[in-house]
Amino acid sequence: MMNIDLEIEKRNELKSVESPFNKMRALEVTDCEWTDGFWGSKFDKLYETMLPYMGEVLCGDIGHALNNFKIAAGEKTGKHQGMFWHDGDFYKFLEAEAYVYAKTKDPKLLEKLDEYIRIIGNAQEEDGYIHTYVQTTDGVDRFENRKYHEMYNIGHLLISACVHYKATEQRSLLDIAIKQADLLCTIFMPETKHYGRFGFNQTQIMGLVELYRITMDKKYLSLAERFIDNRGKYEVEHHATTEGYPIGDMVQERTPLREATEAVGHAVLALYYYAGAADVYAETGEKALVDALDRLWENVTGKKMYVTGAVGQAHYGASTNLDMIEEGFIDEYMMPNMTAYNETCANLCNAMFSYRMLQIHGASKYADIIELVLYNSALSGIGIEGKDYFYANPLRMIHNTRDYQAHENITETPYRKPYLDCFCCPPNLVRTLAKLSGWAYSLTDNGVSVNLFGGNHLDTAMIDGSKIKLKQDTEYPWKGIVKITVEECKTTDFEIKIRIPIWATGSTLKVNGETVTIDVVPGKYAVVNRAWKAGDVIVLDMPMEITFVEGHPRIEEVRNQIAIKRGPIVYCIESPDLPENTSILDVYIKGSEDFKANHREDFLGGVTTIEGEILIRSDKSTDIYNVVKRPNWSAYKTQLVPYFAWSNRGQAEMTVFMPVVWG
Repeated sequence: MMNIDLEIEKRNELKSVESPFNKMRALEVTDCEWTDGFWGSKFDKLYETMLPYMGEVLCGDIGHALNNFKIAAGEKTGKHQGMFWHDGDFYKFLEAEAYVYAKTKDPKLLEKLDEYIRIIGNAQEEDGYIHTYVQTTDGVDRFENRKYHEMYNIGHLLISACVHYKATEQRSLLDIAIKQADLLCTIFMPETKHYGRFGFNQTQIMGLVELYRITMDKKYLSLAERFIDNRGKYEVEHHATTEGYPIGDMVQERTPLREATEAVGHAVLALYYYAGAADVYAETGEKALVDALDRLWENVTGKKMYVTGAVGQAHYGASTNLDMIEEGFIDEYMMPNMTAYNETCANLCNAMFSYRMLQIHGASKYADIIELVLYNSALSGIGIEGKDYFYANPLRMIHNTRDYQAHENITETPYRKPYLDCFCCPPNLVRTLAKLSGWAYSLTDNGVSVNLFGGNHLDTAMIDGSKIKLKQDTEYPWKGIVKITVEECKTTDFEIKIRIPIWATGSTLKVNGETVTIDVVPGKYAVVNRAWKAGDVIVLDMPMEITFVEGHPRIEEVRNQIAIKRGPIVYCIESPDLPENTSILDVYIKGSEDFKANHREDFLGGVTTIEGEILIRSDKSTDIYNVVKRPNWSAYKTQLVPYFAWSNRGQAEMTVFMPVVWG
């Protein structure tokens, strides 16, 4: 085996060429920490509640994930429980713990990680293979059928191992990952029809690139490229490796990526695929790849994304090529509300893909999508107490109109559940929250960009090696003032780029109390280039207006309806805020109403609500069609709550879009 420590030391000396085709550079794991405010409180909740609770679930008899590894290691008897991809869910949990350890240096976390890794290592076979379902189930062979999601599990193993190495400087999990990756190279680098269509769940691409970035062994990057090259290369027909799982657009194998113009199929598979391809582009600079990714990002965010940043419109449906799809993309502008699927994982993947595009292009529109997802369709996946979860995130919930029993405890539920049999989303959300401070800033050629707002502290080295420390103070997203203080920096000129959100019309930017002479344009970075010094203060002031948002005319379900948004937060109305026995379908928005923001520190964990008068219709009929003249409305003063905070007051009805009465 190569001397990885020597290679890593060499790599650290060449940081300026890391991911050479990115315009922005990612931070190291510990460079930025949330200190207070919205994201600071979320990180505290993560550390104190989310992670411990998830550990109880996954390491006990409910989640059974650790038990599966113990059975594979011969340390426990029993049968595998959970989905085929349950190993990957456990690796995501380990990744979250590694990030939190990096921030807190909690020795108890490291002790737990060491024990988990010991068990995983004992479960790993001599040649590197590890997949607990295959290892513990009679009659199932390795890489026999792609429905077993071996690649998904392997990809998350590689990713978590790289994070663990960066967080702890220990090689225990990294060595396990290298053995598994080397086996992948042995099996999948040769050109074979049997394995050519195998890599459809694309986390292994991201994992291989991350492993390449640490080891500098190009075979991992080459294998990542191979998995991209194989999609759309083979005839789309069922054979031994595909039986039992949909084919074609469902798994992005009908069209080669470099020719793709539309996001199709399973939303998570697609977006992991695109994120992996973006990682490959960052290392190779292949123009055909980034051109395709540009088209696909525009298609996702411009024609198939909900107002909450959510994606994956349907649980079941068909692609434009009439391939069966599940949990995924359907036609452009086909955006149902009540049956919207919007898997939490898919929403998170939308942010992950956008983060990579941000690093590639350095354009603020990508950070706008990241922010939209994080404050809305990501956080809606977990309750404010950190112990219950949504898998699907519809924009409207109406009681007694759907048979949720068919999906109970699996994916679609009318309220959050303390455990989901398909447990991919909860650890995905938790690991994202754990690493989120690393997305707050990026490094530029001669400076730093401010991507996300929140109380934090940045302590890093710029690309030229000079030290920079920034402190950010803000009550965002409830208030629009962000204060950034320079605590340490070099004496020569450098740039600080501040994102001006696309919605933030009328924003002002001051340095040391003086208005800057540069343009402050919504949807772009404001770039301040000067000789900074310790004590300099930047103040961004963004008006937090309450706005009505309408959908594209082709989105039939929201014609003549509006959603309400304030800053990055999308709002909804929930049945606890309506008169008893009032259906959510009877609610109308008064277009002339002057709604007001009201911050309530003691409500739903501390949120700003939108207060005002709505209209409630009283003459509705249950008939499928009715003759109507002028509807009967009554006025009612109430509040709207942030979409992410709904379903925290018992089982409830909810809607984001509401019909509007103007005048």
